[in-house]
Amino acid sequence: MQGQRTRVPRRPVHGVLLLDKPLGLSSNQALQKAKWLLRAEKAGHTGTLDPLATGVLPLCFGAATKFSQLHLDADKTYETTVRLGVKTNTADAEGDVVEMRPVACTPGQVVEVLDRFMGPITQVPPMHSALKKDGKALYEYARDGKTVEREPRHVVIHELELLDMQLQGDAPHLKLRVTCSKGTYIRTLGEDIAEVLGCGGHLSMLRRVATGPFQETQCVTLEALEAASEAERHARLLSVDALLEGHTSITLDVQDADRFLNGLPRCGAWPDQSRVAVYGLSAVDSAQEPASTVLLGSAQVLGGELIPGRLLSPIEIQQIQETSPELTS
Repeated sequence: MQGQRTRVPRRPVHGVLLLDKPLGLSSNQALQKAKWLLRAEKAGHTGTLDPLATGVLPLCFGAATKFSQLHLDADKTYETTVRLGVKTNTADAEGDVVEMRPVACTPGQVVEVLDRFMGPITQVPPMHSALKKDGKALYEYARDGKTVEREPRHVVIHELELLDMQLQGDAPHLKLRVTCSKGTYIRTLGEDIAEVLGCGGHLSMLRRVATGPFQETQCVTLEALEAASEAERHARLLSVDALLEGHTSITLDVQDADRFLNGLPRCGAWPDQSRVAVYGLSAVDSAQEPASTVLLGSAQVLGGELIPGRLLSPIEIQQIQETSPELTS
């Protein structure tokens, strides 16, 4: 008779882990692995990466999940390889080849075409995507061999850099670095560029190297996380307010902090602003001990009023205060 599996005890963990997602795992599979390694009670991510994509995947734990939606709006930077002359039904290397064409474009034409994709563009979302239509993901229609009408979406390509180009040989390709707005499908971008070049193509590699303020150099791999001690794993966590980069900071005294956490607006001589990170002064037991600050939540200022947005709970604030020495050790 087999022995019962030992259940790993969960605990409250609050912060952001910058994971270098490996090839072949879905974003949720990577999240669940990291959640298990940290023994975290609650976790989520800030937008998915395809299984065939690698790179920066911010994972949110505990109170950080309240602000994960904010990061969905962040610009992203990718490095990708577009295999020219071979078109697949998924626009990436996972799909079946549906068409092969000779590559007859010149370097000058490549540069000219890339320029045309700079700035605001429209994209038709790929059928092999998680975008929903009538309550059903597009990839579910695609698996059934169906193609449904998709509304074009407006995105912005901020930068489109040609890193490498090979137009001859057995595997002609373009290697690109793309900085783009939220909602951009890099598979569609690569396929559209190859189509305008007259040869068609698909993505053979995709890596996210930055998302918002987070860079690939800050990331940890699952292998490194697994090999680390428990203290080292927790030391990799960024504080919850790492997701509030670009927010104006406002610090409230103890009384105003309590009222703010109860959802009551606070009045002050603050200019109007839509993105505010609100901190509160902690009460101290000793006059010799300096007061510390702790994140209370997000807010906006309108007409001199600090209006609460997403708020941490008192228990979350207490847990963060209790574990913060571990996170900075």
